[in-house]
Amino acid sequence: MTQREQAAAAFDDLYTRHAATLIQQAYLLTGRPRLARRAVERGFRLAWQRWPEVAVDPDPAGWVRAAVYEYALTPWHRLCPWLRPARKPRKTGGPAEPAGRALLEAVLSLPAPYRRTLLLHDGVGLGLYETAAEIESSTPAAAGRLTHARERVAERLPELGLAAQPPVRQGEILHARLGEPAATQRAEPSPAQRVRTGSEHSARRTTGAAFGVTGLFALVALVMVVTTPDHYTRPPQPPPATAPHSPVSPAGHGAGATGAGTHEGTHTGARKGAKRHGDAAGHGTPREARLTPDVR
Repeated sequence: MTQREQAAAAFDDLYTRHAATLIQQAYLLTGRPRLARRAVERGFRLAWQRWPEVAVDPDPAGWVRAAVYEYALTPWHRLCPWLRPARKPRKTGGPAEPAGRALLEAVLSLPAPYRRTLLLHDGVGLGLYETAAEIESSTPAAAGRLTHARERVAERLPELGLAAQPPVRQGEILHARLGEPAATQRAEPSPAQRVRTGSEHSARRTTGAAFGVTGLFALVALVMVVTTPDHYTRPPQPPPATAPHSPVSPAGHGAGATGAGTHEGTHTGARKGAKRHGDAAGHGTPREARLTPDVR
């Protein structure tokens, strides 16, 4: 037997032993048989894609269970009416239907984190530490969720008598009663070989899509490189602004204007001459003469 055949045999054994139970658990989480079956198949497909990791895991069934729960409670399912978790289960008939239906309605009324914690601890039978590890929270946080979930169920179903019982007894009662609504779903999982084949096809589609997206980005980058000029082109400059032309007064236009201009020019020339005279006087005077006080 080759290594691949050994892996396939181990996967088929894991699937055969746990698929039906996981479908019942997913039904308690979602209230939809179709979504529960879909979540279980999705979880096992992911397990086959990562089988080297799952095979060496201390609890392969727990690895698959976590994947199934994650998919069943994915928030984006709310966008699809046929994948959205139900608030009330459908009537399926059966002698024990009323009691099981009431309990399932109480469980579905809980928020998703509390619903998952209650199912793992009181339904599956995990310890508080293992439950906290699977939901990725601290042990006090898991204990708080569990307590809140039990209180909500006790308020909706006082006939269970949970309010007057200690926590250990509450867990025992819920563990026995949660099997009733799950038993109404006589799950018949798909063949293991079909799940493995679907997993391989899904992996090939995902790989092809990744290569397609990468090629599209490369093509867009190449087009941008080809179409972008390799030198900087200055934008067109507006024509320079010119000062408005002032008309020159004729020479004989008025004596007053000419006299004023002559008078102003005379004063300007006098100031320039005084400045040159002062500069010359400053340069002609020795530096020591400015440092010696005048003698009177």
